[in-house]
Amino acid sequence: MTAAVETEGLTRRFGRHLAVDAVSMTVPERAVYGFLGRNGAGKTTTLKMLLGLLRPTAGAARICGVDVARDRIGAARNVGALLEAHGFYGNLTGRENLDLTRTLMGLAAAEVDRVLEVVDLTDNARRRVSDYSLGMRQRLGLARAMLGAPPVLILDEPTNGLDPDGIADMRRFLKGLPERTGATVLLSSHLLGEIEQTATHIGIVHEGRLVLEGELARLKSELTPEIGLRVDDPERAGQILRRHDLTLLPDSGGLIARLRPGADHDAATAAVNRDLVDAGVQVFAIGARNPSLEGIYRTVTASPSARQPETV
Repeated sequence: MTAAVETEGLTRRFGRHLAVDAVSMTVPERAVYGFLGRNGAGKTTTLKMLLGLLRPTAGAARICGVDVARDRIGAARNVGALLEAHGFYGNLTGRENLDLTRTLMGLAAAEVDRVLEVVDLTDNARRRVSDYSLGMRQRLGLARAMLGAPPVLILDEPTNGLDPDGIADMRRFLKGLPERTGATVLLSSHLLGEIEQTATHIGIVHEGRLVLEGELARLKSELTPEIGLRVDDPERAGQILRRHDLTLLPDSGGLIARLRPGADHDAATAAVNRDLVDAGVQVFAIGARNPSLEGIYRTVTASPSARQPETV
């Protein structure tokens, strides 16, 4: 497996605050890598170190094999980025904004046409950016990041502020980028549902540390099935589930119980349901749940002892 992005022990302190703690991550070529964590987990700080915008306190980062600290310009040639601030001139058109960047980069004029077509903005290229929707501005930001066809794209929360249609459009666009352009996409997000539908690989950062990394499909396949429940007395139901030697997972919408490896799912569900009813617990809903990214995330971030990353 060839890595497009690698870090080794990447660490960043701000005074006494340890924002990123010895992160060692590997992003395969042509992957869509979802970099997950709650706000303040260290995602943006890590991305800024990858882009050479922050110096690490310790450790190293490489983009396409180029060490960012030793050759920041060389590494920068291999990466395009979309961070929160777009920095567009609202009185200029989308094409004019891109043309300014294209000129500074010394690229041919045809490069603007190429990226506008990739992000489906050709028909709106001559509109002023002040008239663009937020979704169109996000796509224009992606177009600017893709000028010069960098092999790596680093995107920080690219769906922030978008409406449901805009999020769906962005999801389809990002998912197809490696096939369309050959690029590797590293995107940070806290929207688990969107990443689950977009990413091929994930890395989960919690309290500054990378606690899990791997191919998403494989991570999900190795989880045992789950039972989802809605009941009138979650505390009492939890006690009964634990007697069945089930692992309870945090969930805001009810209870989720993970079965033991090799357990008969149907038999376990029937036994749990019977015992709940016998105990006087009202069961509003019970049924099988396929392993999900949310289940993976909650499992690895719920335990304070999950300090060393697992790699799959």
